[in-house]
Order: sequence, then structure tokens, then C-alpha cells
Amino acid sequence: MKALKVQQPGLLEVLDVERPKIRPGFCLVKVQAVALNPTDHKHLHYISCEGCTLGCDYAGIIEEVRPGSSLKKGDRIFGFLHGANLEHPEDGAFSQYTLVREGLQAIIPKSLSFEQAASLGVAITTVGMGLCQTLQLPLPGDRSSENTSVLIYGGSTATGTMAIQIARLAGLDVITTCSPANFALVKSLGASVAFDYNDPRCAEDIFKHTRGQLYHALDCISEGKSVEICSEGLSKDTAVQPARYCSTLPVDFPRKDVISTFILAYTAVGEAFHKIIDHPANVNDYNAAKKFWGIYKRRGLG
Repeated sequence: MKALKVQQPGLLEVLDVERPKIRPGFCLVKVQAVALNPTDHKHLHYISCEGCTLGCDYAGIIEEVRPGSSLKKGDRIFGFLHGANLEHPEDGAFSQYTLVREGLQAIIPKSLSFEQAASLGVAITTVGMGLCQTLQLPLPGDRSSENTSVLIYGGSTATGTMAIQIARLAGLDVITTCSPANFALVKSLGASVAFDYNDPRCAEDIFKHTRGQLYHALDCISEGKSVEICSEGLSKDTAVQPARYCSTLPVDFPRKDVISTFILAYTAVGEAFHKIIDHPANVNDYNAAKKFWGIYKRRGLG
């Protein structure tokens, strides 16, 4: 089969390689469509991963499963996988066949094409880890209060649009930021109010809108002024109820009274890996992500 392999920083080549052999907890998929993510170019240019296959978002057809699997050959699925994986360089969506974690996938609805479904896996995994596991907000289907607000910074991004919809399914009041041109979009997805991140009063307006009672922020940008706006928009009254901030990139959060957490979706696969530093296998992250994917399926979306 053919796969797109990293040869050196900035250089990719299409190579003939052996088809991956299934390992426990995985199935073999014939890839039909993929999506690009910022992590792909960052691994190619900045993070050492020579010999690895890139790609984390895919949609395809199951070619082979292990005994006892709930999936079967021929199923059309999409999901998230760990591309650019030094421990398993055969993993990666940018290939004709790839191995995917059974708990981090869903059947493609008839209403979606392979191309449409391929854009969802990273966003679903990141949002599940961010909203439900890190910010400790309710899962869709849990009993929630409309009075619980969450700031989703970068609401018109791929991750942001997914986060808005899932937060609304959980009954949360969604506050978001984006450019004015996208206000109608984010409100159509469930945001109750949108603020222009370029407005110098953005953080002040968020704080006033929530009456200083905003305790949850998911930063889908995690660069530039997003950290400052989230910091200033969150409640200052944290003695009894802690404020929580979740970033999708490492940041230096300026407030010590806020619980600040950086999430790395690769830990959701539940295997040890090296990415700048060693990351031990995190079974808790895998189980949490698997649970969230299960809820996604039960909502009739996959």
C-alpha cells in the first residue's frame, strides 16, 4: 500500500509500505477521505517524527477487525487516530490503510459523505475532553441548568462549532467569540451571544454579560489575545467555586486562582507515546473519550 511518510523536517514522500497488522483494541480501515489539522503541519515542520505517517482525521471502510469486535468488515466509519506517532509509525490517516482505535469512532450517518465525516473526529475528541472531562461540565443527556454558562473562545473554528453544539445539547448557556461576519453562524448553532474578539472591550463585555459569574472557558485558539480575554472574562469570585480554563495549546495562563489545563487529544488513544516529552499510557483519558464517543453515537449522530 502507499502512505505519506515524513522523511525529514518539511519533507514528505509517498512510499510503498506494508499494510499495518492489527493490534489489540484496533481495527484496520481502508481510508476514503481525510482532513487536515494544524497538528499535521506542526509535526512535519517542528516536531521530530521521521518515518511516521501523518493524519489524525479520517473516514473509511472497515477492512478487518479482531474477534469479539462490535464492528464488522464493510462498516463505514469515521473517527480520530494518532498520526505522526513515533511508537507506531504505521498509524496515520494519510495512507491507503490505517489502524484506528475502536472506541474512538462512529458509523457514518447516511446523510454524510466520506469527505464530510472525515472532518469530525479530532473536533469530537477534543471537545469531549475539553468540556466534559477537563471543565467538568455535564455530558449531553445529563441533567443541567440553563444558568451554567461556558465561554467557547473561537466559536467559528471547526472545534468551536462542534463545542457550541455539544454544549447546547448538554443544556449549557453558550457564550462565544468570533468575527462579526460569523455571528449569525454561531448563534444558529446554539450560542446565546457572540462577542467580537477584535473589540478592545471584548473581555470587559463578557465579564459584564455574565455579571462576573463565568466559571468555565474552552479556548479553541490558545494563541495571541485569546488567553488574556479568557482570563479577564472569567469570574474573580473563585474562593468557593473554582474557575476553570482549558486550552488546546500550551499557554502561560496569568491567573493562579484559575484551574488552567492544556489538553492533548493523543492521550485519548490510551497508549504511551513521545511528543517532545514522554507521555505514559492514560487509560482514564481513553475511557473518558470512549464514553463521550458512545454518547455521540446514542444521540443518533453516528
